Amino acid sequence: MNESKAIHERKHVWRDEVLLIVGMCVFVGIVYALDGALKPQFTPSTLLLTGVFLALVPALIWLVFFYMQDSAEPEPKGFVLGVFALGGLFAAGVGVPVVENLFRVSHWIYTDTVSKIMGGILVVGFTQEYLKYAAVRYSIYNSHEFDEPTDGVIYATAAGLGYATVLNINFVVSNGGVDLGAGIIRIAVVALAHAAFSGITGYFLGRAKFESEPIWWMPLGITLAAVFNGVFTWLQVIVTQPTITLSGSTTNTWMGLVLAAVVALATTWVILMLVRRSVKSLQAGS
Repeated sequence: MNESKAIHERKHVWRDEVLLIVGMCVFVGIVYALDGALKPQFTPSTLLLTGVFLALVPALIWLVFFYMQDSAEPEPKGFVLGVFALGGLFAAGVGVPVVENLFRVSHWIYTDTVSKIMGGILVVGFTQEYLKYAAVRYSIYNSHEFDEPTDGVIYATAAGLGYATVLNINFVVSNGGVDLGAGIIRIAVVALAHAAFSGITGYFLGRAKFESEPIWWMPLGITLAAVFNGVFTWLQVIVTQPTITLSGSTTNTWMGLVLAAVVALATTWVILMLVRRSVKSLQAGS
């Protein structure tokens, strides 16, 4: 830890989080409108490439906001990008193979409510949230650049967006591309959810480094993030179920985006309050 640097609250972090949420909703609206107005025709190759590009957009939006607002409170850009990449590598090398190949989650998780919730928490949630935690804990955490509680949120968000980017690319590639309307909504939902849940772990990481927390502190943080992950996935299935009327059925994909945005905003606000209290406590102690 760099003792010469006074601990303070990095206010730009919270602006970045909110701007990511707003920016993703605006971007989804633009893509959805253009798709409906232009009705573009794609070849299989261009559809795949377009889907991969769209999967990168959430991370690009966050990084742009981060770079623009980080001038007054600089964070090493290479470390942020490195943690982002590590989150993606953990997803590709461990997370996706464990969830899809070892536990074969897609074959049973949607069979009933208990499977959705318990599988979402115990298998998907814990796997994903531990790997995002590991991307920070076993890289930047012990560096002197991790010198404030808010840094936990910064680096955990980067790891979460890296993880989400790989999940989205995997989804696009496995389906040979995605529909621009429903596809961009799903990409936004995955990115917002993982950024929010990573923020929970990031708060616990920041407290663990700068305050004397008990041995169960970090397991509690990962567990809370995993529970939020699993419950959110279950709620997503509920709110996006098709509505059947006499004239046919309609999909509710937009409700999934609304849920993701509300959850992300609420989670960001709670974490902001907790980090602010932690920073004030450390300032008073010093």
